[in-house]
Order: sequence, then C-alpha cells, then structure tokens
Amino acid sequence: MGANAAPGRMAGADVIVVGAGLSGLVATAELTEAGRHVLLVEQESEANLGGQAWWSFGGLFLVDSPEQRRLGVKDSVELAWQDWLGTAGFDRPEDYWPRRWAEAYVNFAAGEKRAWLHERGHRIFPVVGWAERGGYEASGPGNSVPRFHITWGTGPGIVEPFARRVREAADAGLVTFAFRHRVDELLTQDGAVTGVRGSILESTTAERGRASSRTVVGDFEYPAGAVVVTSGGIGADLDAVRRNWPERLGTPPGHMVAGVPEYVDGRMLGIAQAAGGRVINPDRMWHYVEGIRNWDPVWARHGIRILPGPSSLWLDAAGQRLPAPLFPGFDTLGTLAHLRSTGLDYSWFILNKKIIEKEFALSGSEQNPDLTGKSVRDVLKRATTDVPGPVQAFLDHGVDFLQASTVPELVAKMNELVRTHPLGEPDGLPAARDSSAGQAQLPAEPVLPAFTEDRDGPVLDPADVEAAILARDREVGNAYGKDAQLMAIRAARRYLGDKLVRTARPHRLLDPDAGPLIAVRLSVLTRKTLGGLETDLQSRVLTVHGQPVPGLYAAGEAAGFGGGGMHGYRSLEGTFLGGCLFSGRAAGRAAGS
Repeated sequence: MGANAAPGRMAGADVIVVGAGLSGLVATAELTEAGRHVLLVEQESEANLGGQAWWSFGGLFLVDSPEQRRLGVKDSVELAWQDWLGTAGFDRPEDYWPRRWAEAYVNFAAGEKRAWLHERGHRIFPVVGWAERGGYEASGPGNSVPRFHITWGTGPGIVEPFARRVREAADAGLVTFAFRHRVDELLTQDGAVTGVRGSILESTTAERGRASSRTVVGDFEYPAGAVVVTSGGIGADLDAVRRNWPERLGTPPGHMVAGVPEYVDGRMLGIAQAAGGRVINPDRMWHYVEGIRNWDPVWARHGIRILPGPSSLWLDAAGQRLPAPLFPGFDTLGTLAHLRSTGLDYSWFILNKKIIEKEFALSGSEQNPDLTGKSVRDVLKRATTDVPGPVQAFLDHGVDFLQASTVPELVAKMNELVRTHPLGEPDGLPAARDSSAGQAQLPAEPVLPAFTEDRDGPVLDPADVEAAILARDREVGNAYGKDAQLMAIRAARRYLGDKLVRTARPHRLLDPDAGPLIAVRLSVLTRKTLGGLETDLQSRVLTVHGQPVPGLYAAGEAAGFGGGGMHGYRSLEGTFLGGCLFSGRAAGRAAGS
C-alpha cells in the first residue's frame, strides 16, 4: 500500500494530513496531483482507511441531475438555495463563512460535482431518494424535490476512487502513511503551524470499526510546510454530545446509541484550538430519532438508523401520535426537539408487514449488501422479496422489534419490553472508552449520570393506541380526508421513485391481509457535528480575530463540513459526504498551491 512512516522523527513533508477519512483522502489526492509530498497521519490502522464514510449509505446531494430529470423531477440552483437557506436558518454573526461555504457548495452540487466524481469512477444508482421533506411553508426547512442520490457501491463506492488515487500516489513516492499515529499537539513557531507531535500506538489486528488499543509504544514529531486537519467530529463521545447539547432541543438524552465508531472522538478540535484555531457553532449537531440497537454490533453502543418511508404511525413513549408534519422522513431535528419535550428517551413506530416490506431500509453499507456489492440482480430482488434480508434479521433478532396479530397483544409486548429491557447500556456491549483527552474546550456542563428508564412507566393503554390507529384507518378509504400524513403519503406516490420502491399504497394498518402488526422502539442515534473549526473558502483555519492561522487548514466534519458549519442548524441530507468532498478538495488545492 506504499511507504509507512518510520517511528520517531523524519524529514519534513510538504503537507501533513491528519485523518484518513474521506475528506483526508480527497485532500491528499488533490495535494499529490499538484506534486506535493504528503504524510498521511491516522490514529487507527490501515483497515479503517476511509473512516466513517466507508460505513455510510453513500447518499449525495445533487441539483438538477440527469437522474432527477429522468424521473420527472424539476430542480434548479435557485430552488436548492431557497431550500438550503430555509433549512440552515443562519442567524449568527459567525455564520458569515458558513453561509459563503453553503452557497459555494450548492453551486458545486448543481455544477461540476457529478462530472468531477464521474471522472474518478464514481457511479450513481438511478432512483433518487427524497429525504428531509419538510412539510412547512415553501421557504421553510426541507427538500422541495428529491435530491438524495445513492452511490452505486454505497460508502465503499465513494471512498474507493480516492483511496485508489492515494495508494497510487504512495506507490509513486508522493504519500507516506503513518497509521497508529495519534496527534497530540500541533507544532507552532511564531504563530504558524509547522508540524505535528504525538504518540505511536501499538499495532492492532482489530477489524474495521472495532475499538483498538490506546497503549502508547513510542512518540513522533514530524515537521511540514502545512497541516490539514480532517479528523472528524465528536459523535462517538456521548458525554461530549451531552455537554454541547443545545437548549432548543430540550434536555439531552440519558440514553443514546452511537451511529459512528469509537474513534470519532473530537480530540483534534481541542488540539487545533490550542494552536490558535477557533471552533464555532459547537451547539449545532445532527442526530437521528429512528435509531435502533444493532443486534450484531461492531462498536460500543452501535446503533443503526431506519430510513423510513412515510407510512408508519409515530407515537411518543406515552402513546401520543406525533403532530404534523413530524412524519417519518420529514423533519429530523423538529422531531428530535418534539420528542425531547416528552422527557423520555424513546418513541415507537407502529406499522405492519406490508409497510415494512416496501418502506424500511437501513442506513449503512453493511446493511445494504446488494447496493454495496453492486449487484443488479440482488437489487432487483428487493422488488420481489417480502422483507429485505437485513431488515428481516432485525425482525428476527432485534430487541426493539415486536410483532403481534392484534393491537392489545402488540401493546402488551411494548409494555413488557419497556419493563424487562429498559434503555441504558445495550446488553452485552462494552462501555465506550474515555476519549476526553484533548477534547475541544467547548461549553462545560456536568456530565449526566448513566441513565436507565424507570421500569414502572409509562404504561401504554391498548384502547388508546387502537383508537389512534382506527382514527387513521377510517381516513384511508376517503379520497379526500383531513389526515395530513395520509395526504403526504398520496403526494409521495405521485413521485415515480417513491411509488416504485419507497412508499406503500395507502391501506388500513389493521387490514388482516397486511399483517402482522409491528412495533419498533426508536432511540436517539448520534451522528454528526455541524459546527467546527472556522475556515475561509480556502479551508484556512481562522483565529478568534478572523485571521488565518498560518500553515493550518481543516476540512470535513472537523470544519463543520466547511466554514465551521455550512449546514447551519439543519441538514438537507446527502450533504455530509458531499461536504467532505468539497471541503477536502478545497483544502488540498489551497495547501498545495
């Protein structure tokens, strides 16, 4: 795979890239194309090349693409920018650079992004998904049209073109890898960043995503003309997530599941701050409310997100139906804020087999072997298989999935699950290790104690749950009706992509031919840090006075995907991988110029 750095000291590289995730690979590829020698430093092993992106579903935000046009979707850069502004809600003085990054990114997504990726071997699945539909006024949050383009090959498919280029550059002598090298300090001289210093961790045979040893076996110090930080956010450090939890989203959950591996610890944010960089918008974050505990976990507290179609009935922990437009797939953070107001850490989907057959997908490359393996035959099987294999595995083994023939039987199982399997540390999984060292100096609050739901409540009344289902079912046979969710389902099916693969025909939940009934207990799933190191459009890290820190660049989640938070308060989805691509490219080109 190319040269590995010798432990200790070495001659200076032109540029050091800290972090071998997607943005780090893109930055390294751009640097080597400019003829620069790069030292790629990564605390994990070679098995983790590609970082979080490898585990992803591979969704990309594109505007007015050929895939959209073939499906009859009319999109434009003007509509996309309207949607972005309505979703981001920029309202702070420090949103100057995030807003400029956002505008540049929307133009990139409407312009050269697709062709640039295609030149590198990237391909797209032909059906465009419609994520974050909003449901408010035209200028409010959400995508007005489908824009979620799935990578053919999912996460590995988006990592591969850049990993390949970096490996080729290593074979040509332009890249040196330093795996199991953890950066503990950025070297500075006269205010400029001049290299990195840190600890060499013992070798590991841990598989991708699994926790690795933190035993130190040596140290290193490497000089360079510039350093690019591409080390990710804080999503696996649940205590850090709670410390920075914004009041606008209610109280932080006592129980969460982790949607990212344990190495996503945020250490480099504090280290970059110590070298003069500024972290902005630390209270902006992106977590999902459709998390389920992985029955076959890779990392501690491993959660998977359900990618739901719009038909499941959503109840809070007390059995109350969520208000419009908080339907599955419409407004992630709006739903999160509403559910946090209940004071309980879980909610419920109520559905049936007919809905789960067509509408349930699971996020992640390992949960979509057909798309990840680029198997046309297996993808086509989705249209003829009752329940997709990975979803069936959760029905068979997932503690949060329940089935029954009647509502009273189902509710009895729901109440029993709360009583016998309270939320807290998922059974059989190790606790996450302490990763607080080097954490960014963000607003400090007491760490919450370990949380376990009260075994005595709340108890759902089967009559109340059945009444909510029956009220909804009475509207199904009416061509008009007033149920906002059913109207949204009918609107979704007017889009060919949803009608074909994502939205079940409206029917009664209690239709015996559509059964059995299914309940799924949902938890908050951590995912992305939306704030980060403030950067200008050249990815240069800025000081608290707005001046570039000489020699220091940042990209990807560590930079809030650009500018220190180009998403503002919310994401339009498909924009995290794209933000890594765009900011990594900008950092590599600027640091290599």
